[in-house]
Amino acid sequence: MKIAIISSLFLTGALASPVLGQSAPKLPPPDTSHAVTNYPVVTGWPDGVTPTAPNGYEVVEFARSLDYPRQMLVLSNGDVLVAEAKTIFNMDAEKAPDKIKGQAVSLAAGTSANRITLLRDTDGDGVADWRTILVDDLNQPFGMAAIDGKLYVANTDGLVHFPFTPGDTTIDAAPTTAMPLPAGGYNNHWTRNLLPSADGRTLFISVGSASNVAERGMEEEKGRAAIHAYDIASGKSHLFASGLRNPVGMDWAPDGKTLWTAVNERDGLGDDLVPDYITSVKEGGFYGWPYSYFGQHVDPRRKGEAPALVARAIVPDQAVGSHVAALGLLFAPEGFAPGALVARHGSWNRSTCRVMMSCLCPS
Repeated sequence: MKIAIISSLFLTGALASPVLGQSAPKLPPPDTSHAVTNYPVVTGWPDGVTPTAPNGYEVVEFARSLDYPRQMLVLSNGDVLVAEAKTIFNMDAEKAPDKIKGQAVSLAAGTSANRITLLRDTDGDGVADWRTILVDDLNQPFGMAAIDGKLYVANTDGLVHFPFTPGDTTIDAAPTTAMPLPAGGYNNHWTRNLLPSADGRTLFISVGSASNVAERGMEEEKGRAAIHAYDIASGKSHLFASGLRNPVGMDWAPDGKTLWTAVNERDGLGDDLVPDYITSVKEGGFYGWPYSYFGQHVDPRRKGEAPALVARAIVPDQAVGSHVAALGLLFAPEGFAPGALVARHGSWNRSTCRVMMSCLCPS
């Protein structure tokens, strides 16, 4: 059995061991003096070297030379769409906190590809041997979904769609805006996940916070740190769940009915706070950000604020480690042990570095 992956730049940096087997791990006291800056080093895979795969699997390089590939969508005909976009801060770096000024300047350099590339394996050998730009001139695209003759794309500032049928190799039509989305903010959680419901009637859209812990005020956070539900037939949307700082991975549990998300939690409270997590998502649920974490653990920077919200903050289902930046979630496909696979990016806000994968599977 083969798993095809896209080869790009891989980040190694401040990763921590996952906390497994407990929904509410033992947490240390918050340390508001924590001021670690430990940015990752960007490296590439050496020639001939691939990630280690589970027994019975092989890792092959599906495609290379992509410009910041962010998200993939495998179409019904086997084509693979790849959203290519770069992080660019949407504010003057001089207005950013001191600890990220250098990062803001660095990430603002250059331009974002802002396109979707189509990859095709014409001979079935597990390697893409044909590619084309499907559509460009987008605005930091990330999530994609092909439903009923349309390709939905989650740009950082809005959900758009185009006429599209799997097998098409180009899109010439202008985008139609389905739903605006809040964008910007110095912390720039700009990626917008997109997940259709099983019946194809609803699109779930994740929107990360504009800041670390609402230090620029809650007015800037309207509609953010949340998952929205968009009804395709009516064009109406509603806030599905909130208090999720940066929910950049979504998937359906094996029952096909329960929405789960991976959440990248806050910085600045210590090496071992706050754990990132994966959790089932309840409609109307509130998950703590920015006032509390892991239920009713109050963030001292927001002490005394919104006590009613803190009182009903839901404890996440599973911690996956502090400052690991959990940015992807997939319930294990056929052939894997039952459980969930979590992609962890690594954070700049942890002093010690460990590089490892998370597989939350029963022993």
